[in-house]
Amino acid sequence: MQRPISGGSAWPACCSAPSGVIGIGIGDLAFFQTLPRVGSRLTSLLIGCLSAPLAALIEWLWLGTALSPTQILWVLLTVAGVGIALMPGEHVRCTRRELLVGTLFAVLASLCGAGGGVVSRRAYEVAEAAGQHIDGGNAAFQRVLGGLLLAGPSLLFVKRRAFRVQAHAPPALVAEASRKKWRGAWPWVLVNGFAGQTLGVSFMQWSLATTPAGIVFAILAVTPIVIIPFAFVLEHERPTLHSLVGGAIAVGGVVALALSR
Repeated sequence: MQRPISGGSAWPACCSAPSGVIGIGIGDLAFFQTLPRVGSRLTSLLIGCLSAPLAALIEWLWLGTALSPTQILWVLLTVAGVGIALMPGEHVRCTRRELLVGTLFAVLASLCGAGGGVVSRRAYEVAEAAGQHIDGGNAAFQRVLGGLLLAGPSLLFVKRRAFRVQAHAPPALVAEASRKKWRGAWPWVLVNGFAGQTLGVSFMQWSLATTPAGIVFAILAVTPIVIIPFAFVLEHERPTLHSLVGGAIAVGGVVALALSR
């Protein structure tokens, strides 16, 4: 059961932007601090398994949206399947400090990602109470713009030393280095931006308009598992037994979540 919405006209039409500041501006920055410290598999494991329960908890505490016991069961089953599928098959190759710092950043990324999703849920409620309509694509655009407000200055801060070096380097040398760097990378950057921040975020925002954040993030946690068959075909990476078993459990949990509604 949800709490009644009041004061709907107080928020402007760009009410999805705060979701981007939290989820993209802080959450993605924390994600990219986790990745080089603990690796992609453990990063996906930590964030995938933490985001769904955190989103459900935040939405329940703030908006009063509670999942049914059956939905909680299927969410936990999905998260457990993801954990089994992504569990590292060998000892994690990172120092104790890297593991500690990486885990803290993963918790921050999960908390901000989940919080950003719940803010989007609140934004839809407030917009509806104000007589406004925000579709998934519009909300995604606002969310990305909100993320840029924090991610843009952060990038400039991190790259400040490189900018100083380039300022004293010969322009021809800088231009040639830039061409070599982007010649093979820009198609993948465009595809990743279109698939992830455009289509992916738009569909996620669409789902948040009608579905509790805990369920949405449980389904999003299955994303690394979807990559398994593509990695087998494109990179000839043979899936392990535990990844197949965990993937089957996670997919079964998602199907059960869909049927439980």
